[in-house]
Amino acid sequence: MPRNLDMTALRSFVTVAECGGVTRAAGQLHLTQSAVSMQIKRLEESLGQPLLDRSGRGVALSAQGEQLLGYGRRILRLNDEVWSRMTHSDYEGEIVFGVPHDIVYPHVPLILQRFAVDYPRVKVTLISSYTRGLKAQMARGEVDLILTTEQDVDAGGVTLASKQLEWVGAPNGQAWKQRPLRLAFEYACIFRAGVQVALDSADVPWEMAVESDSTRTVEASVSADLAVHAVVSGSTPPYMEAVRHGGALPQLPEININMYVAKGANAELAGHLARAVRGAYGGPTAVAAE
Repeated sequence: MPRNLDMTALRSFVTVAECGGVTRAAGQLHLTQSAVSMQIKRLEESLGQPLLDRSGRGVALSAQGEQLLGYGRRILRLNDEVWSRMTHSDYEGEIVFGVPHDIVYPHVPLILQRFAVDYPRVKVTLISSYTRGLKAQMARGEVDLILTTEQDVDAGGVTLASKQLEWVGAPNGQAWKQRPLRLAFEYACIFRAGVQVALDSADVPWEMAVESDSTRTVEASVSADLAVHAVVSGSTPPYMEAVRHGGALPQLPEININMYVAKGANAELAGHLARAVRGAYGGPTAVAAE
């Protein structure tokens, strides 16, 4: 006799696999960690198969879990498409969504994917720029919703998360030991002033070794061990790693990830996208500025 999969448990399993852990998956699903763990256990019991390998410190898929993941994604995609078409209004239009390049991952791809399922007739144009540039574009009415990385939050903005800036350099690199410390930053990077202040306060001599309008130029220079850079914790680019300096470099300031939604003709659609963004960052923890 055919059996039916538990869709709620299946969604929890797929989200854990995509997020790389139960904690982040619980935030995405607006559930407690224990609820997510219980749903996955229930799914394992119904299938009679172990889906997660719990022998290590992190969460890894078992061979059976890897097989289920592909099926699960397809099942949920079709389920969500049916639900969207049968229950949602046919929103149409275009939203321009601006995000600083250094926080595109890990959340933005999942936000775009889920929004596309819920609003299949809405086109989302993603632009990547610097915080100053994105705020200027919003002031000119060119974008509908932006994320920013900045130490404060302006009126009307919502702080989604606060992250520490961290030093990054080449894997096993030595550039961080040089004095003066060689820095690599884009001209418009909002982090560079705070980094320089931290170095001056710690009496660490520095020089701007690489300046460019191109993020790729900075990344290539840092990965070649020609200089060091600073990024939001958890967003270290490929071919770089966090510098384990043992206190030889100063602690860098904390940065807010903020969201601003423009008022105008697209305000309703932008509000739907904003809810998806809030959900990706944990929703209830976001605080709006007065």
